[in-house]
Amino acid sequence: MTSGISRRARVLAATVGTGVLVPLVAAATPAAAATPTVTCTSANAGLAAKLKKDITAALATRKGTVAVGLYDRSTNTTCTLRASSAYDSASVVKVTVLATLLWDAKKTNRYLTDRENTLAKAMITKSDNAATSTLWKQLGMTKIKGFLSAAGMTQTKPGANGYWGLTQITVTDEQKLLKLLTAKNAVLSDNSRAYILKLMGQVVSSQRWGTPYGVPSGVTVAVKNGWLQRSTNGWRVHSVGAFKGGGHDYVMTVLTHGNSTMNYGITTIQAVAKVIHKDLAAS
Repeated sequence: MTSGISRRARVLAATVGTGVLVPLVAAATPAAAATPTVTCTSANAGLAAKLKKDITAALATRKGTVAVGLYDRSTNTTCTLRASSAYDSASVVKVTVLATLLWDAKKTNRYLTDRENTLAKAMITKSDNAATSTLWKQLGMTKIKGFLSAAGMTQTKPGANGYWGLTQITVTDEQKLLKLLTAKNAVLSDNSRAYILKLMGQVVSSQRWGTPYGVPSGVTVAVKNGWLQRSTNGWRVHSVGAFKGGGHDYVMTVLTHGNSTMNYGITTIQAVAKVIHKDLAAS
């Protein structure tokens, strides 16, 4: 009798075991497919399909973790990859610092001082860290968070204790900022937008790598890059850019970390930028 129960128990255990295994195996397939993939939408369906294919191919052999954002007003095209993944900002946060400075000045209806203009120019065109630290300290956390809130940049977390380069940024928020710079809005005045884009258009030649790579002739370029090496995740290398001309008006963000060298990260970003410029130009 006991042994009979024991046999039945063994059969039951085996049956339950099998029943549990089947869903686990089935569930493994969607989990594997959950690796982030490039998503593109567009008023031009062919363009969306081509961008998705080409950006995916550009990243196929690249190591590191890459996040991508593209928005083209002209064709209502959007592409994203890891849009909400957080990255240490490095120097791309400098555009946010300048936007905050101008947003705050607008609230009190004042122009930037000569000193602020000098600091802003050094911060954007040469990526001057000392100038950035001065402006970051002058603004303070309340104003910086105030601008982020006004801009709807809810995923951006300012770096603590003056470490502006450790601000947490995402593709979603960087794209929001770039959109504010490139179209009329209630957050930044037209003069402020023009001023930021002008400085981003005057970045020194040695720092004009990244998203401008492969840009067609006749298209204007505004860029800000960032690079930072840390003990975890290797090099962070980022590039944000705004481009206008050739029938297009688009903004692009590429954020990367886990790069073995700064140049490796630059090469990854430029592989993405090249196909985006090419596909838009052909559309």
